[in-house]
Amino acid sequence: MNRRRFVQSTVAAAVAASLPASHGLAAILSGSMGVDADINAVTGDGAEVTLQRAAVKELGDSLRGSLLLPGHEAYEEARRILNASINKYPALIVQCRGSADVKNAIDFARESDLLVAVKCGGHSFSGKSTCDGGMMIDLSTLRHVRINREARIANVAGGSLLAEMDHDTMAFGLVTTTGTVSHTGIGGLTLGGGFGRVGRRFGLALDNVLGLDIVTADGRLLHADADENPDLYWGLRGGGGNFGVVTNFEFQLHPMNREVIGGTVVFPMSEAKSVLNFYADYAANAPDELYLDGGITASAGQPAGAFLHVCYSGPMNRADRVIEPIRKAGTAVFDGIKAVDYVALQRSGDTSDPRARGGYVKSGFASEITPEMIDDILYGFEEHPQRGMTVVWQHAGGEIGRVDSDATAFAHRHVKHDTLMLMDWPVDIDSTPHVKWLKEYWATVEPHTRGFYTNDASDVSLQKIHRNYGNNYDRLLALKNKYDPGNLFRLNANIVPT
Repeated sequence: MNRRRFVQSTVAAAVAASLPASHGLAAILSGSMGVDADINAVTGDGAEVTLQRAAVKELGDSLRGSLLLPGHEAYEEARRILNASINKYPALIVQCRGSADVKNAIDFARESDLLVAVKCGGHSFSGKSTCDGGMMIDLSTLRHVRINREARIANVAGGSLLAEMDHDTMAFGLVTTTGTVSHTGIGGLTLGGGFGRVGRRFGLALDNVLGLDIVTADGRLLHADADENPDLYWGLRGGGGNFGVVTNFEFQLHPMNREVIGGTVVFPMSEAKSVLNFYADYAANAPDELYLDGGITASAGQPAGAFLHVCYSGPMNRADRVIEPIRKAGTAVFDGIKAVDYVALQRSGDTSDPRARGGYVKSGFASEITPEMIDDILYGFEEHPQRGMTVVWQHAGGEIGRVDSDATAFAHRHVKHDTLMLMDWPVDIDSTPHVKWLKEYWATVEPHTRGFYTNDASDVSLQKIHRNYGNNYDRLLALKNKYDPGNLFRLNANIVPT
């Protein structure tokens, strides 16, 4: 699914300007800057601290990558994340080009008690991959993908993007689950879960992780897999960025044909109820090879509509039988479903991500879509000339649900759909009334859900985050106490150490 497909494509330039790839190029060309004075910064608890000029210079000299400070030509780009409504200014940015750079950054931050944000793709809806007054550890220059075709394994650097991984793996007829927008960072996506177009066949992104290399809060570089540091291996698959900075992922790959059947069919809003009822029934009984999203959407100034989005990766001789009912779910006003290159499908929503204009999201997991849930979604949906709004169910189930809830830290194996409410608006307007409206709308739909995707969490209390880890929380807390007792890594779905 492209869960943001129906936001106006005029945001393309803004997205391109905010992509991490441009940050990495700027950093490589510009290098670290001189340190002319002491730097005012903030600690993790929000207290003011002064970083001595000599210490900051020593940090910069220790890096193979770049140290960026306010005023540096690359700083302005690097501090930005995809959500253009989030406008924060780190005291310093460390762009890492290897594990040693990550270690040096973490050691400096720990010894200075700095607030720390970690940015991979910069897709954090809530802005946790940047900060005011702290250190941003920017992984945009830590990228590579190495494929072992015979073993069907990919080693992927911690700052790599979904696009890079898909491009390299599919060149050999191999794939693993990633996200649905190609400039998503592999690190944040995978550590929190990793839904995607082939997740029903191959599981979550984290289900395909065979091992990880991580720099923990005490500056150690550890490897974690089923045999080495197995407790950390368990916790990293669903515990998010709570335990350190992952510098390398080892993914299991799967054979898959490059050509799939994919795209979107759109129906008039007058048929939304019948289309969504069709979706609820059809998605519940779909084969694992079919990924089917459904929802309703209205871009600012554009008429609302219902849609179904498809990625079918199974045998082509069965494709017509699987796809034809989807085409006939209503009176189609647009039908874009066709044979398509999988990598192209993965890129198909890159320029319509609402976070480039400013965005807010609410989400929750559903085990089933009931008629009452559909009624509440349709009743509360409103078009508005100043905002775009999409409500979508992202298809899960299949292989995702065949894993025990305690096999990884990701506990929500009951999920058949991730219910998302995505809103965007021009960055130069007051978002307060729009956010207020969405919170009230979500309050009518949330009772139909159980748990939520921590990667999409916005405005969620710590108590609710802790409950969301379910029966895995106590084990995760023990890991946090072991690997990050000072809570250096707190800008995430945070597990507060005791």
